[in-house]
Amino acid sequence: MSCQGVFLRYDLFGGRGPAMIIGNLPEGSPAREMAEGQVPFEVAQLLVALENDEPIEVVGSEDMPVMQGDNLLIVRRLKLSESRISCVQFDRSDNVLVTIASWDRPITDDLYALLKPLPAELFQQG
Repeated sequence: MSCQGVFLRYDLFGGRGPAMIIGNLPEGSPAREMAEGQVPFEVAQLLVALENDEPIEVVGSEDMPVMQGDNLLIVRRLKLSESRISCVQFDRSDNVLVTIASWDRPITDDLYALLKPLPAELFQQG
């Protein structure tokens, strides 16, 4: 058995569904393999949770440097055809890909400071 990744769902709407999904995908996880224009797994999961079945694709991206404590993160902001979804991705120092997908709420730089790295033990094969 291999670990595909860890997903956290944040319900910011008081029971009306998750507003944010954060994924941590280790190197080699099949969910990291995306075709051109395909939305990240976390965005697809957010759409499922919102019961939104409109086709959505990635229409562009830009890399932005963000300081997290003493570390410099290169954060990739994905532009999606659905403008109410915000999505960012960055690689952690242990090669885990972190993806944050949020509904109708911008992802601000201070969110990265709140993201404590999950311990590597979570990703060890069982």
